[in-house]
Amino acid sequence: MKAGLLATICGLAAAWIAFCLLVWGFGESPREIAGQLFEGTWGTAYGTGQVLFKATPLLLTGVAIDLALRAGLFNIGAEGQLAVASLAAAMVGSHLPEGTSALYALPLVLLVAAFAGGLWALVPAVLRARFGAHEVISTIMMNRIADAAIGLVLGLGFALKGTVRTQGLAAGAHVPRLERFLPSLRGSGVSVALVAGVVLALFVGWSYRRTRFGREVSLVGMNPIACGAERIPVRWRLAQALILSGAICGLVSSATVLGYKGYFEQGLGAGAGFGGLAVALLGRGNGVGLVLAALLFGTLQQGGLAINAYVPMELMDVIQGVVITSVALADARVRAVVMRTAKGAFG
Repeated sequence: MKAGLLATICGLAAAWIAFCLLVWGFGESPREIAGQLFEGTWGTAYGTGQVLFKATPLLLTGVAIDLALRAGLFNIGAEGQLAVASLAAAMVGSHLPEGTSALYALPLVLLVAAFAGGLWALVPAVLRARFGAHEVISTIMMNRIADAAIGLVLGLGFALKGTVRTQGLAAGAHVPRLERFLPSLRGSGVSVALVAGVVLALFVGWSYRRTRFGREVSLVGMNPIACGAERIPVRWRLAQALILSGAICGLVSSATVLGYKGYFEQGLGAGAGFGGLAVALLGRGNGVGLVLAALLFGTLQQGGLAINAYVPMELMDVIQGVVITSVALADARVRAVVMRTAKGAFG
């Protein structure tokens, strides 16, 4: 725990130093720009809503990637998994009869999204569990295949003519916006998917301690050889962890397709997979930690828009990269995965 907290503090400290240096490089005051960043995020109801909206996909992918990390796996394929799942959810949701009740439509579309995400993770899971292939390589490969497959599907007539988007969802397949319950958030894209994401993060964190599956996944990530000697089904747990990670990534569509756009378009949700990696590393496998990390990176994303008049918004992407790199270097779990990958690839 102390080592994890130290890694988090190192990441945040490195991010602040990088922020100050970059802002100074553009001839601005870090204190003033930080103030502008706060005003454009938590300083207004709309800004708060947008932070929460941007944090939702990051939270879901963070939970998914953290689950894989628990098993000693590095799920780099979250981008492809959420993209394929989003397309599948939109295709099913747009072909439902218009009068379909939300009691049937919404669970069906979410189930399709989770199934599609898990299915896209199936190939890397089988390659890892059956043949020992490195999931880092196979999940990156599946990302590239996902990009090509989505373009092909849209080009075959599933997109509206002259666009790269699908038809709109049936009314029952929409996730309600939070502005229906909190009028002050009117205009922002945050939806009930945020609440579901928080509940899922807390539940998954609880399951690591209270369920057999959660405990065995964690033990496999620590020492698969010892787990095999104790007759824990190591290969099966590895495959389950990666497939379930993909399924959770598929639920990102609840925030982007079902809760915001109302349709799928090429590129929707891009970046959430890699952002989720930062959330997983900073959240330290704790449900509350994952939520706080998602809020931090959601703030950075929205803050980039708020300070764009003074410094380039891409500065926030650099800060996010600094956090990922700094925490990864100090994270024992990540070092173990990298060492295992390097050992298998070169020796």
